[in-house]
Amino acid sequence: MVEGLSNGELSVLNEAIRGLQSVAENGNVHAESTLAFLYASGSGVQQSDAKAFLYHHFAAHGGNLQSKMALAYSYSRQQMYEEAVVLYSELAAVAMASFISSKDTPLTEPVRLNEGFEESRESLKKFRGEDDDDFQFLEYQAHKGYPEAMYRLGVFYYFGLRGVRRDHGKALTWLLKAVDKSDSRSMDLLGEIYARGYGVERNYSQAYEWFLQAASQNHYSAFNGIGYLYVKGRGVAEGKNLTKAKEYFRKAAEAGDSHGHYNMGILYLKGLGVKKDLKVACKHFMTAANKGHPKAFYQLAKMQQRGIPGLKRDPATAAALFKIVAERGPWGSLMKWALECYLKGQTAKALLLYSRAAELGYEVGQSNAAWILEKYHNEGICLGQSGVCTDAERHRRAHILWSYSSEQGNEHAALLIGDAYYYGRGAEKNLDRAAEAYRKAQLQQNSQAMFNLGYMYEHGLGLPKDFHLAKRYYDQALDTEPAAMLPVTFALIGLYLRQKYAGSFIVSFWITSDMIHGRWADEILKAKLDFEESFNLFRVNYDNMTLMTLFACLLTVLYLRQRQRRMHYGQYVDSSPS
Repeated sequence: MVEGLSNGELSVLNEAIRGLQSVAENGNVHAESTLAFLYASGSGVQQSDAKAFLYHHFAAHGGNLQSKMALAYSYSRQQMYEEAVVLYSELAAVAMASFISSKDTPLTEPVRLNEGFEESRESLKKFRGEDDDDFQFLEYQAHKGYPEAMYRLGVFYYFGLRGVRRDHGKALTWLLKAVDKSDSRSMDLLGEIYARGYGVERNYSQAYEWFLQAASQNHYSAFNGIGYLYVKGRGVAEGKNLTKAKEYFRKAAEAGDSHGHYNMGILYLKGLGVKKDLKVACKHFMTAANKGHPKAFYQLAKMQQRGIPGLKRDPATAAALFKIVAERGPWGSLMKWALECYLKGQTAKALLLYSRAAELGYEVGQSNAAWILEKYHNEGICLGQSGVCTDAERHRRAHILWSYSSEQGNEHAALLIGDAYYYGRGAEKNLDRAAEAYRKAQLQQNSQAMFNLGYMYEHGLGLPKDFHLAKRYYDQALDTEPAAMLPVTFALIGLYLRQKYAGSFIVSFWITSDMIHGRWADEILKAKLDFEESFNLFRVNYDNMTLMTLFACLLTVLYLRQRQRRMHYGQYVDSSPS
């Protein structure tokens, strides 16, 4: 099936679908989950949300975790939070278990492929592993003896970040070299490595020594490691000592360390060495969550799910918090695999994987899949019901993906949803909904959405004609994006002329001018260019300033000639015989 979807071979895909259907009839949950994905997208089969839901339901009932993710996301979108929170809580628990027991660290790197309409080349090049120039320069600095570079190399190799293949041996080598340079962060990480037994044989005594060395340099994160060992009673001479554990966790928390706050929260939640106090526990968890601590999100979600004194039960918030944790589960490897395929030039396979991640609710997966559909529309990588996607099928898929992404706060997606409704691409043309989408993007400080709203108010497109509001949105676009100076200047000139000289020759000339209307106002919307691209057409330089000056002079001459002709005509009428 992967081969059929990746290579655009419908016959291979059809054969795979027949095999999946046969196996699914016997209750194979993986086949059921895969068929659900195909029906949801309409790849090789007639698109059917009902069949997709049914297959996901069967697969989830049989224990397929990806189908549970898809169902939980679907319930959440439909505001069926009671159903969503049950599934998300189960998935988050699986993710939490992977944090503790898995040798693979639960770190995810959601990489967005695009900036606006163009590929995010600067961001993507950082994920090319050892071939990246920045990585090679970092390696050069490490060989020169810089402890910061040594530590960062150790982190990259240990966790397998930025496209670097995980290599615990190289990681330990660089971390130990950094320790020789008295780098406290490396000491702390080595303590964590030996305490958890990730890539080395677990050794609590050695972990304790590394934590102590880091703590002696006031590296407050290391206090958490020491506190953890006192909670477990491992590697410390006194054995288990909750009072000492609390003191170390408190020191870390007072220094603003998120792990310190989380650990203090656990003590108060369970009454370990302190009097049980859910309010104090909740306060520590909130502080840790505000710093991005995933386990704190999980504990807060559990509190929101059942409700505690001072914190009302809220299944919607609980589902959202559980989702954050659940997305760090093992199925998150789809995102990493998709990025690797894209960087290797396997665009079709990347689209397949991002589309699957999108179905599970990953916003970056939704955005990336939609962008690939738009960017590579001529390469036949999108398979529809009967072959390569028609424009209608491709627009529909992209529109759905951008809609999902927009719902999760992606301002660029909200802008493109507005474009879709404005032009009727992938959705029925609806100027009211276009304006609504542009407003959503505008609230997220998207300058092009501000410009588009100004344009719609100026021309009365889907919004009441209102020159004052048009000017306000044009001004907002310029305040938000200084590079918008020239397009906004032209827009404001046009707006001024419409107000002061409505119905005059100069306004007619302005409206019908191909240079102003055809290449500037309409094309900024119709060509779907982002501001950076559009403004590059008119970026202020000497040539553009000259062109602008000449054009202004031409308008002035034309206006004066028209005025002179009218005066002459008026004099002729006055002097003619009655």
